[in-house]
Amino acid sequence: MTRRGRRALVIGASGVVLALSLGLALHAMRDTIVYFRSPSDLVAAPKAGARVRLGGLVAAGSVDRGPDQKVDFTVTDGNASVKVSYRGLLPDLFREGQGVVAEGALDASGRFLASSVLARHDETYMPREVVDALKRQGHWQEGAGKGGGASMSFRAGGR
Repeated sequence: MTRRGRRALVIGASGVVLALSLGLALHAMRDTIVYFRSPSDLVAAPKAGARVRLGGLVAAGSVDRGPDQKVDFTVTDGNASVKVSYRGLLPDLFREGQGVVAEGALDASGRFLASSVLARHDETYMPREVVDALKRQGHWQEGAGKGGGASMSFRAGGR
């Protein structure tokens, strides 16, 4: 075999090993990838059992605290709402009208069963994914806030 042929063989074998490694890594990560969805996205295309991050605002008057740290609340983006059930401690900043991201899955009845709940950390920050989803729905107005996060205000009601 010539020098050129050996070089081509080594490059080809390296390419195959790299492709196989990438395929195995992606296969191993398939269960850890969690997609972000707004309530409108989730209502339009519900997939029971698929893990997602649901982001929006906690609807006013929707928080219902039960025994054993069970909390039911509704997440809305202004156009659609999704009922969420969570068992555990909620962040200190969790309250009605505030931004929230819940990670979990829809059950067969359409209720979102959250395994974790995150609340925004101050009055000027909202996760970029939540802001983008609410902008697409037409429920955000530019605010006067500054900083690295999104600084906008929610426009209650319709468009």
